[in-house]
Amino acid sequence: MMNTEIFNQNVEAYEQWYKDYPQVFESELLAIKEQLQKLPENLKGIEVGLGTGRFSESLGIKEGVEPSKEMAALAIKRGVSVLNGYAEQLPFGDLKFDFVLFVTVCHLDNIKHAFAEAYRVLKPAGAILVGFLDSERSVAQQYLERRHRSAFFANANFYTVSRIKILLNEAGFKKMEFNQTLFGNLDEIEDVQIPKEGFGEGSFIVVNATKK
Repeated sequence: MMNTEIFNQNVEAYEQWYKDYPQVFESELLAIKEQLQKLPENLKGIEVGLGTGRFSESLGIKEGVEPSKEMAALAIKRGVSVLNGYAEQLPFGDLKFDFVLFVTVCHLDNIKHAFAEAYRVLKPAGAILVGFLDSERSVAQQYLERRHRSAFFANANFYTVSRIKILLNEAGFKKMEFNQTLFGNLDEIEDVQIPKEGFGEGSFIVVNATKK
């Protein structure tokens, strides 16, 4: 399982990213919201690996899973109900949720197991939403170039869109819809960006797929 001590010991640095890149965060939020709005209203969902709860709080997601106790403590202060656990072994029974959201798949130890667990806890025709940095685009490449200076990205795994498609299909998901944002290098993004359909231009991709 992932080394949670890295996250426990660097909560302040994690939070500082949101202060340094507010337009990036808001752009990512807009892309996720656009996909969530395609789902029926009043659904029960969770975020997996929710960190300090920034996305869950902003998206109105009331519960989720986070292995770092220090990060979870801050998420709880933000009004999110957090269970200690890992994406690869979710602490929930089968068929519990209408949607499952991932925003930080680059930190997963075993993405195949994580997607299989999402499939297990989703109700029939439930949705998985995955936000990820496309490894072929500029922002992921910037993080890879700086990984020797980063506690968070030293062991991160970035994926291509085609690889995410394969992994979701193997886990049993279908009807994939994509949108994208973060057009340009990280430090050049000064305005909140409106997401575009598809992929291939933006660095941050959100895929919405349905359980078969």
